[in-house]
Amino acid sequence: MEPRRDVAEPIKDTRAMIAQMQPLLHPGAYVFCSCTRDALATDVAKAARGSFVEDEGMSFILPQEEAERFGIAGGIPMRQITLTVRSALDGVGLTAAVSSALAAQGIPANVVAATRHDHVFVPADRAEEALAILRARQAEAQDGP
Repeated sequence: MEPRRDVAEPIKDTRAMIAQMQPLLHPGAYVFCSCTRDALATDVAKAARGSFVEDEGMSFILPQEEAERFGIAGGIPMRQITLTVRSALDGVGLTAAVSSALAAQGIPANVVAATRHDHVFVPADRAEEALAILRARQAEAQDGP
């Protein structure tokens, strides 16, 4: 399989990243959880949306139903909002702008940076509100300084 080619160049300018972030709310709920049993971790990793190796064991972002299937206790149900702008890995300010906008309304944000996009996980019961806040922040950046 040939690697996917990126059409857009990564954006590094703070205002441009915010103005073009185009937040997209994904269906379904996710939980953040951990697994210290190596045999189970291999299977869990296949179902994970994301993972990270921590000193205490593997941490996963799992679809809620998968966590339940594996019998793994997770935190509160979260929804994923993808910032569809192709932000540069060395771009400064996008995460801060998103986190600040959500924090001002008391919404926790767990941000995961990937190669092409940033993904914000917010409590499921406040996901629509979070999406509206991010769209408003994007509109502010589009309107100017």
